Amino acid sequence: MKHPDSLFLYVQSPKTSAEFFSRLFESPIVEASENFAMIALPSGQTLGLWAARDVSPKPTGPAGGFEIGVTLETDAQTDEAFAQARAMGARIVQDPVVLDFGYTFVLASPDGHLVRVFAPR
Repeated sequence: MKHPDSLFLYVQSPKTSAEFFSRLFESPIVEASENFAMIALPSGQTLGLWAARDVSPKPTGPAGGFEIGVTLETDAQTDEAFAQARAMGARIVQDPVVLDFGYTFVLASPDGHLVRVFAPR
């Protein structure tokens, strides 16, 4: 089987989420409709944002339970990303901190999906 190339998040408003992630990841919205939007990431992967009310088949478990990870090379880059996230008004759920795997902070999307930014140790 081929490696995964897309990630889909279930959201309340694909438009609101697409605008948020487009700004956060500095990536273009390449598809947008009332129930779905897609962002093209520089890695070649895509981030799909699907209206939760329209997902088929319906999810069997609660939303959440995972994080989108953004790996940076240095603590300074992590601090810069933190400043950018705050400047755009992102909801910060964990301020920068050193954990066993590296220097990290976490922000939440409008729907509460988590994005962990970190520089590994």
